[in-house]
Amino acid sequence: MKKTIYTYFFNEFIRYFTIVIFALAAITWTVQAVNLLDLVIEDGHAFKIYFLYSSLTLVKIITKLFPFSFLIATILTISKFEKDNELIVLWTSGLNKIHIVNLVFRISLIVMVIQLILSSLINPTSLNYARSLVKSSQLQFVPSLLVEKQFNDTVKGLTIFVDEKEENGEYKNIFIRDDGKILTSISNQASTIFAKTGYISKNEKNLVLLNGNIQKSETDGTINIISFEKTSINLSGISTKTISEPKIQEISSFEILRCMSLQFYNKDTSSCRYGKNYSDTKIEINKRFGMPFFIPLISLVCCFLLSSRKDKKFSYYNKYIYFFVGFVILVASEISVRYSGFSWNHTVFYYLFPILLIPVFYFLLLKTFKYENLGI
Repeated sequence: MKKTIYTYFFNEFIRYFTIVIFALAAITWTVQAVNLLDLVIEDGHAFKIYFLYSSLTLVKIITKLFPFSFLIATILTISKFEKDNELIVLWTSGLNKIHIVNLVFRISLIVMVIQLILSSLINPTSLNYARSLVKSSQLQFVPSLLVEKQFNDTVKGLTIFVDEKEENGEYKNIFIRDDGKILTSISNQASTIFAKTGYISKNEKNLVLLNGNIQKSETDGTINIISFEKTSINLSGISTKTISEPKIQEISSFEILRCMSLQFYNKDTSSCRYGKNYSDTKIEINKRFGMPFFIPLISLVCCFLLSSRKDKKFSYYNKYIYFFVGFVILVASEISVRYSGFSWNHTVFYYLFPILLIPVFYFLLLKTFKYENLGI
């Protein structure tokens, strides 16, 4: 019977947890995906890159939502059992409440391990791969470079300005400054191009310029001016200046720990691929390895719901009270992790906060239920 009860409780929790985390992730991902449209609209990347990049960031969203989803799912599971009077049946059958507490705590340990794997291994790998897609991607949409009355420097070393765009798709007063020798078909040196009018070719890969001139900087320092009636510039295949270097959250945990050890012993960190800020390094590591420890603490907070009785005044509000307490703990963990990199004392406090509170909360629960039937 005990095994059947545990299985039933676990299945209900998994059902709520799956619904909550995917519902929240879907909403968050949709909002983020809209913001990432700049990859196509402004940076000119292909839609394929956009969809792959935004899809790979879903792992980061799910990882971030794990503790909060666990809090909601646990509250909903216990509330469901209480609402359907299933808890009363369990207690009258001889099952002590501390056994349910132990079950919830064991479930929290499983969730904690999963989040540890996600945050320390899967998430950095996924984000790093997403960054590599953008880094290796080339410009696919030339029209995204031509924005009316705006200097567009999406491509590093290349600045484009268009004074006016007609309804027929024709551009007027076009200015192009090539400092990075991007337009090799025009010049191998830095150059400036002016054109009275222009338009994009049907394949959307070439910019056709009419009635203008090209000012080229020669190696001897002189300026060579070439006038033209019509010329075509191939803008497809060039890379944008979207940040292509990996951020610290995209670096593997092993690499960060290695660099932390080099920083700690004041050794050469030139082989590290990210900023040398020791504080930021510790904060990132604490996010990956410290945040999951708050999940077992949250589970014990939710277990205080088991002590609620319908006949008590205001018992209906208990689930909101314990949800609020759990939410405050999660907010405190997010705030404290941002200060955990200031010093080793802050780091130690960050880890000790959940570790010390877990036995305290468990003792309070044990004391609360010690007069319950110890049956099963």
